Amino acid sequence: MRATDPRVVLGLHRSRHERRLLTGALDLGVTALDTSTSYLGFRSHQVLARTAGDLLPKFTVSTKVGYFSAPDGAEHSLDPARLREAVEQAAGDLGREPELVFLHNPEHSLREANAHGQEVLAEACAALDDATAKGQCAAWGIASWDPSPLVSLIDPTVPRPSVLMIRAGLLVGTRTLDAADALTKVWDLGDGEVRGMSPFGGSTSAPVWARIDPRVFLRDGDRLSRMQAAFRAAYHLPRVDSVAVGTDEPAHLGELVGALVGEVEERSIEEYRSLLRDRSRDQPA
Repeated sequence: MRATDPRVVLGLHRSRHERRLLTGALDLGVTALDTSTSYLGFRSHQVLARTAGDLLPKFTVSTKVGYFSAPDGAEHSLDPARLREAVEQAAGDLGREPELVFLHNPEHSLREANAHGQEVLAEACAALDDATAKGQCAAWGIASWDPSPLVSLIDPTVPRPSVLMIRAGLLVGTRTLDAADALTKVWDLGDGEVRGMSPFGGSTSAPVWARIDPRVFLRDGDRLSRMQAAFRAAYHLPRVDSVAVGTDEPAHLGELVGALVGEVEERSIEEYRSLLRDRSRDQPA
């Protein structure tokens, strides 16, 4: 993959969907927005349209389908008919067609890698491919928290996504990193087609961040804070073009945008991945 300028995507997972966050993002030059049908108690699209409908045309909007409201909270499904209906409803609730719709965590319904699983995945991808062809979204992709089960299911019968989104950052294990690399290669994904998410493993206040100094992965680490350095390193673990990050504070988003000036030391990243692989081999099965 060729080098490309890193981008920040404003993710709305756990967000309050406040208008001031979206206006703050635009002021910072962040014009990509990522949400899901299941965010904010399955109300994300409606709340966005109600509180910031006039701002949405200024963003490229991605959303996700795969989780559905159920009596106990949520259920996952790769049923093609449900997926098609979800894409159509997303456009209606947002008041516009999203630029990108992700198949959300398909591995959730693909516990075993077998021929049937391959067929289920292919049909789910075909449903999003069909929705794209009908103009219900501009493109489709796959967002996967654990992409490793997908690797053995990919063959020419599975439609190719335009974008792959996976976890990125220093807390991602070697199994996920290697799977992300494998999918990127088999789908021949290039510039702008691989996106990272959850660069801090869900929380910047986790104890691990007080024990490590991610600035060792940068050539000019002294210019940035530890959190900024961790965010910048996430673009290389695995290699991604943009990273979706959630926050409710424009100031925090501004700090992360400021981290993009950092230059990652490729050799340090390679050594780190080698250490991860060695440690993984030493662990009992």
